[in-house]
Amino acid sequence: MSVQDHSGYRAPPQEGMSVKAKASLVLIGFLAIAAALLFTEHRAHVLGLLIWLPLLACPLMHLFMHGGHAHHHGSGRPNDSRSA
Repeated sequence: MSVQDHSGYRAPPQEGMSVKAKASLVLIGFLAIAAALLFTEHRAHVLGLLIWLPLLACPLMHLFMHGGHAHHHGSGRPNDSRSA
């Protein structure tokens, strides 16, 4: 068995950004331009729908914050009169 000496080997220096980083910057730029164009072209539709946002928020908050209408019987609460 021979022991290999890599003390003289140096990896070539990385210069600039990687291809993946460049591609992600291009994607972010494309999405920003697309969002700006979509907003300017469809501003009347978007602003017209904002009035319905509070009405949509009410059932969504009821569903997600209160757990809907599912009653959880037998949850073992200490103040529950049925568990005594």
